[in-house]
Amino acid sequence: MAISRSMQAMLILMMVGLLIGSWIPGGVIPSLIYYGLMVLNPTIFLFAGCLLCCIVSLATGTSWGTAGTIGVALIGVGMGLGIDPAMTAGAIVSGAYFGDKMSPLSDTTNLAPAVAGSTLFDHIRHMCWTTGPSLAIALIVYLVLGLKAGGDADMSYVTALMTDIKSEFGISILYLLPPVFVIACVALKLPALPSLIGGVLMGVICMAFQGIVSPKAWMLTLNYGFESTNANPDLVELLSGGGMQNMMWTISLIMCAMVFGGIVDCTGIMATFARVLLKLAKGTRGGLVFMTIFSCIFVNAVCCDQYLAIILPGRMYKEAFEDMRLKPKNLSRCLEDAGTITSQFFPWNTCGATMRTFLGVNQWGTGGYGPYAILNWCNPIVSIIYGFTGISMEKMTEEEYEKVLKEREAEKKAALEALSA
Repeated sequence: MAISRSMQAMLILMMVGLLIGSWIPGGVIPSLIYYGLMVLNPTIFLFAGCLLCCIVSLATGTSWGTAGTIGVALIGVGMGLGIDPAMTAGAIVSGAYFGDKMSPLSDTTNLAPAVAGSTLFDHIRHMCWTTGPSLAIALIVYLVLGLKAGGDADMSYVTALMTDIKSEFGISILYLLPPVFVIACVALKLPALPSLIGGVLMGVICMAFQGIVSPKAWMLTLNYGFESTNANPDLVELLSGGGMQNMMWTISLIMCAMVFGGIVDCTGIMATFARVLLKLAKGTRGGLVFMTIFSCIFVNAVCCDQYLAIILPGRMYKEAFEDMRLKPKNLSRCLEDAGTITSQFFPWNTCGATMRTFLGVNQWGTGGYGPYAILNWCNPIVSIIYGFTGISMEKMTEEEYEKVLKEREAEKKAALEALSA
């Protein structure tokens, strides 16, 4: 049952592997990098890159898809502009998780209000209070970082890099059609998997225009990925990869994480943990918000999955929020402010492993992107501040609270009847 919850995510991960495996040799990602090098100014690169990922992930509802496509291209553009890959990856992650958190197409954006008892659009509007200021802070930081990083950019290297890209791949504005197609399909609320499959098929067509016309070569590249033969070692590292097999390690990690998370849930370990934390909250609104945020981060670290980081704390604190007469959208916002947004900080978490695989940059250590994922740091802190100050923490009316009590009583009665049957 635990593994089945993540089956769609694993299938999407396979499709993204196929997507990258076709888009690199098909000239799609090289064209994105080439045109990005032409138009992006080093001084505003981090700011523009974060904003671009915000728009793409908001339209598609997926941080993984954004990082695996636009993110991969931006890493290459950043390297060409002389920007530290850790800074670029941090800006990508911030933008990708903004859309993943705010898009009505996102699975976590739908999951959080379902667990808390809120409605989707109430939930999204309520998140604007915390996510909006967090994004503004992140964009300001990226502008400041860009002033220094842009001043160190070696534009002669950028010119040489563009020449090296053209020596291996045919570059055309038409090769940008596959990413436009995928973004448009998901923005139109078409299912994600068929949209990604369409993107893969378009990538294969692009491969044919690049001179790769053998069906056997197509299958080998889609399965094992592409290996660049460019004379530039930076491009070899950047323009090699993809393929379904290269995603299997991450998929196996997801399976192990979901099994472990299911065991932790079924054995009641997290319920026991919640009772202790509620005592520490001491019945205050700020304490309750703080413990909810802390629990989401803890579950991300221990259970290795952002879905469990939303579901388990949501189950734990739902009644506590209700007893404090806080509207359900306050709980659903807290679940996303920490459960969704901090998942990529842990290398062993499914999201952390995926971001590291896509971007080729570790979360921590020398050259890690963790310190530069500004939005992901700010969001939980802003949420905690609001919990203690009461900003935007809306309360139920007497009628709403009475309705909640009746629904809770009906649920308990139904559960007892099911057990007796």
